[in-house]
Amino acid sequence: MITRYTLPEMDALWGEQAKFESWLEVEIEAAHAMAEAKIIPQKAYQSIKKKATFDIKRIDEIEAEVDHDVIAFLTAVSEHVGEDAKYLHYGLTSSDVVDTALALRMKRSAAVIDKKIVETLKQIKRLATKYKTTPCIGRTHGVLAEPTTAGLKFALWYSDLERCRDRFTAATTNISVGKLSGAVGNFANLDPKIERSVCKRLGLTPANISTQVLQRDRHAEFVSALALLASTLEKFTTEIRNLHRPEIGEMSEGFAKKQKGSSAMPHKRNPITCERISGIARLVRGYALTAMENIALWHERDITHSSVERVIIPDATTIVDYALHKFIGVLKNLKINEDRMMRNIYFGGGLVFSQKLLLKLAGPVGSRDTAYRMVQRNALAAAEGHGLFNDLVKKDKDIRAHLSTSEIDACFELKPYLRNVPKIFKRVFKT
Repeated sequence: MITRYTLPEMDALWGEQAKFESWLEVEIEAAHAMAEAKIIPQKAYQSIKKKATFDIKRIDEIEAEVDHDVIAFLTAVSEHVGEDAKYLHYGLTSSDVVDTALALRMKRSAAVIDKKIVETLKQIKRLATKYKTTPCIGRTHGVLAEPTTAGLKFALWYSDLERCRDRFTAATTNISVGKLSGAVGNFANLDPKIERSVCKRLGLTPANISTQVLQRDRHAEFVSALALLASTLEKFTTEIRNLHRPEIGEMSEGFAKKQKGSSAMPHKRNPITCERISGIARLVRGYALTAMENIALWHERDITHSSVERVIIPDATTIVDYALHKFIGVLKNLKINEDRMMRNIYFGGGLVFSQKLLLKLAGPVGSRDTAYRMVQRNALAAAEGHGLFNDLVKKDKDIRAHLSTSEIDACFELKPYLRNVPKIFKRVFKT
């Protein structure tokens, strides 16, 4: 587990102490349900509830002998419970406890992550509202395209992240299941009502059917939802990284007063947090593939998934939680250079208004292709440094034969590009 990137709430869920506590939580609730069903004595349940505890060092000592973590755990707990420990783990198999406890921790980790998704949405909405009508240039293929607004960029991010949250919520629901169905899932030693009772108390749903384990498509969906979330954060940070470049200069990460960007070059102000988030996304995508490899287990169960999940599930939740935390910081300190955005729109004398000019010219010329070629030759000349586009157009005799100066100037106005922004915002923010 990558502890360097573990925030306190997530650390409390995925450490060894938390793992064994969740196992004990399931064991105690199972004893409770069985006592209510009169399968074990009520007195035994009370004894288990009161005395059951563990010491990790002792568990490790026992596991070194028996080479089985659940047996080591149960033996260590039994040493504290005493005689009534014979009713501990009654009728259960190891995965009844391990899988149910894992689902419990995954659900709880999802709640931690969801809080940060909500905060991220809040910060994105703030930026979208603030820069709703701030003009900036759109780019396709990395090349200047047509004017848009910075607010629309952020509104798009908001919509993207809402979908991520919907997927993650659905995946969380599908992993929030438990099972106490025994060695091959047929309830040979316990009635399904015990499973229902335990799951209800733990806030989980009983699996409709299981084998010795919960089916791993659930876990794969959860990790895949995390990977899509991380990849979406990468999309946002890639945009920031591109706009951070000095030759564009429209948007940049904040830079602390005493921060240093390079050990060698004092002028550097690198987008290191955005780059870190991009790296995290690559890692989580790899975990998603690994989680899918866990779906095809042999028969009613093997343990090829077990060693994998001990790494990928704590790590995936931990680093996505961290990535969201860092991205919230990026959003709070994001620098927007509105002057640079406006200058870039009018690069080359307003090259980006070429379509407006084309549409205005096509009617009088009578041929879209002919009009296209007239506009294109001036645009390419401006792009190659032979003058400003708007000046070259006004000097073009073929164009001037069909359009007046005022008609040409109208093609270079920003207002038409902004007129439908409120309608788009209403779609995105439902207001």
